Amino acid sequence: MNYITSLILGIVEGLTEFLPVSSTGHLILASNALGVPNDDFLKVFEIVIQTGAILAVIYIYWKDLLKDHAYILKIGVAFIPTAILGLLLHGIVKKYLFTPVVVCSSLFIGGIVLLFLENLTAKIQPKKLTFFHYFLIGTGQCLAFIPGVSRSASSILAARLLGASREEAVKFSFLLAIPTILSASAYSLLKVKTQMVQAEYIYLLLGLLTSFVFGFLSVKFFLRILNHKTFIVCGIYRMIMAVVYYLVFINV
Repeated sequence: MNYITSLILGIVEGLTEFLPVSSTGHLILASNALGVPNDDFLKVFEIVIQTGAILAVIYIYWKDLLKDHAYILKIGVAFIPTAILGLLLHGIVKKYLFTPVVVCSSLFIGGIVLLFLENLTAKIQPKKLTFFHYFLIGTGQCLAFIPGVSRSASSILAARLLGASREEAVKFSFLLAIPTILSASAYSLLKVKTQMVQAEYIYLLLGLLTSFVFGFLSVKFFLRILNHKTFIVCGIYRMIMAVVYYLVFINV
């Protein structure tokens, strides 16, 4: 890794973490395209830039969380299935599914699903969700264990299908990312053992700051365009991204 790749990966993480396009999938594809070694330092780097993106959400929503303790409880309920299945499946997923082929396949199929569900959810009337609904949203988020599916896409669409408004579904997905990603990062960090040189600490700092800034901008941008056909655009983008990456980097 070098300064340029650390900046690029930080930007990729920040821009994609909260959009329904799969940040994990983009990081796998970007790392592969840039020739970044899949070693322990890359794992630490990914943890750090994911933390940077989450800090952006905390910065945006911390006042809302302090005002509404019930909302924190809803997030906790939704996090339960993710925590349980994450502990059970973490090793299997990392070992067998973190490949460019899986990511491209998930991106393409997920793009089709986004196009279909964008029209379907538009017909669903918003309603007040119960704690059981939030548990189901968290269960739906577990589909994102497959790289390329997208945590935000699975949680947003689950919330919309269960009756959450577009705005509420997106906000809840953003906030559900806090325990989901921080716990996954902490768990991964405990399993990584690496000794770093001075330059690598600078790479981590660059990645952290970059992912925070672009994560902040990404959330603000997504909220501004929320009432437009956002998922259709994301669905088309996912399909194009999958095909282009496959043709350029895999089918050679």
